[in-house]
Amino acid sequence: MTVNMTKGQAISLQKDDGGALSAVRMGLGWQAAPRRGLFGSRTREVDLDASAVLFADKQPVDVVFFRHLVSDDGSVRHTGDNLVGGVGQGGDDEAILVDLQRVPVHIDQIVFTVNSFTGQTFQEVQNAFCRLVDETNGQELARYTLDGGGQYTAQIMAKVHRAGTGWQMTAIGNPANGRTFQDLMPSILPHL
Repeated sequence: MTVNMTKGQAISLQKDDGGALSAVRMGLGWQAAPRRGLFGSRTREVDLDASAVLFADKQPVDVVFFRHLVSDDGSVRHTGDNLVGGVGQGGDDEAILVDLQRVPVHIDQIVFTVNSFTGQTFQEVQNAFCRLVDETNGQELARYTLDGGGQYTAQIMAKVHRAGTGWQMTAIGNPANGRTFQDLMPSILPHL
């Protein structure tokens, strides 16, 4: 059963039977919002990019994004860049796979961000979401709707972090400005 998450909410990444999840997918979906113009409404393509920043003791040690599709240790993998969104009509336009069993023990947090590489604001985006899926069976575990509008070009979406012997996901949903994950680092740090 899917949990519709709210900003700041955390969920455990344990299976219903008490076992730990082995692999998850953080999916990102969006559509360009129609804009009213003199000759009716039209849409302009929006290029959002999903990134995952891997942290060890609050220090960034690796990143996965459209120019670096696999983490150095191989535990986190980006499925590829989508330049327009809306392809899945509600499905994932970009996704990042995390093999939780292969994440090195020194990595304690993975922060997921989304940014508009072209610099368009979220006012030009609709139906944006991130969702966490159990990669072994395709079951959606959690969904966080990225509230629309705003003069920002990025959002710190969520983080997956160690909690005892397992993992948790926390919805962050903080607006930010930046065209790349590097631009977002000052906005990420308060959430570690």
